[in-house]
Amino acid sequence: MNNLIKLIVGLGNPGNQYENTRHNAGFWFVDELAKTYNGTFKAEKKYYGDTCSIHINGHDVKLIKPMTFMNLSGQGVAAYANFFKLPVESILVAHDELDFPAGKTRLKSGGGHGGHNGLRDIIARLGNKQFMRLRIGIDHPGSSDQVTGYVLGKPSPDDRISIVNSIDAAIKITPLLAKGEHQKAMQTLHNS
Repeated sequence: MNNLIKLIVGLGNPGNQYENTRHNAGFWFVDELAKTYNGTFKAEKKYYGDTCSIHINGHDVKLIKPMTFMNLSGQGVAAYANFFKLPVESILVAHDELDFPAGKTRLKSGGGHGGHNGLRDIIARLGNKQFMRLRIGIDHPGSSDQVTGYVLGKPSPDDRISIVNSIDAAIKITPLLAKGEHQKAMQTLHNS
């Protein structure tokens, strides 16, 4: 597993009303990454989203924020991956994770969608689930019938700080991912 990460996808919903919601944690991550590496997002219709090119220690990395709403996230990801013939293993998808408390962020390679509609659509459209995931913990409301309202709600100020801090930790290991050092990136992030 030494694929360089060439595409980082941040999952979220477009529009001001969703900007600060838990479901947009993936957007928060790529926005912070763009800021860290002096990138600027611009709308690109052919990829159904906003894209940004950054350079991490000599490696070119593309960032995408799908603007199709969560359930159609795979549309732009597949369009980009197919156009540039990217191996699925060179894609990292950053998304909110209900199974982790706010402040816990983990890297994972492959796996199912775990009920996450953005991941479900990406897997369906790529026909492959072997991409990397950055799972940004947002905590769970406790009951499955409360999930929709919870993910579309804003985190408490304390949870927001925890999530932002965990995103900062993930930003620090991105150079390792860009050069294909996935195991080292995982160990560093999981021990921080």
